[in-house]
Amino acid sequence: MLYAALTFWLLFVVLAAWAVQQLWGGIVKPRVLNMILLPGTLVAQLGHVLGLLVTGATVSNTALYKEESGEPGTTQNAKPRIPIIGPMVIGLLPLLACAAAILLAARLLGDDALSATLSQAVPSTLPTSLDGAWQFLRDQVTMVEMLVESTAAAFPGTWQFWLLIYLVVCLTVRMAPFPGSFRGSLGAILLLGLLAAAIGLVSASWPTHVESFWRVLNLMVPTLMFLLLVSALVRGAVGLGKLVAGNG
Repeated sequence: MLYAALTFWLLFVVLAAWAVQQLWGGIVKPRVLNMILLPGTLVAQLGHVLGLLVTGATVSNTALYKEESGEPGTTQNAKPRIPIIGPMVIGLLPLLACAAAILLAARLLGDDALSATLSQAVPSTLPTSLDGAWQFLRDQVTMVEMLVESTAAAFPGTWQFWLLIYLVVCLTVRMAPFPGSFRGSLGAILLLGLLAAAIGLVSASWPTHVESFWRVLNLMVPTLMFLLLVSALVRGAVGLGKLVAGNG
């Protein structure tokens, strides 16, 4: 169940990040959005380029900032030399790079102010009944509530705390797959879950290492849930405002 939960949450992170990015893209111009998310764009692009290099693909049209659109530029139709696995590696490495950067930022800047109040951690088991599913959803709402409360309680806080919040937002949102690598990213996560489960069958200490990754999930998942909720409300309010104004 641990590895199924790991796979589920990684899929959630990728899909939620993509949804948040799409919602923001409908409110903020791509040029402005890319400037706001620049630290996350840099890390994700480094992971993207590394994935291209290790799979033998040609790096082309890759840039942090395209003059004509303001969006990051990525290599389209990379055609890696490693079949099937190659696209998965290209899709996976930006995600791993962002997750590693979040872990590094948490260690350097200190996430004690958040960890102390996030007693409602991301669950490592999935519900197996309807009642359990409803309780699962309630727990996620509680987790978002605790994240908001911990952030508000830290005000005015230190510059390290707010820098960590900013970096977590940038890096989690930039875990959205780049154009052309969506299927590769999802396939890589499923393969990663299977490999983790296989290793867990032969290594007694492996579950401990997997559970240590939950510190990163405890930052990413509630952050994305909060961003997704707020972004959907704002996007809906903006759309409703335009509709009312157009009919007025």
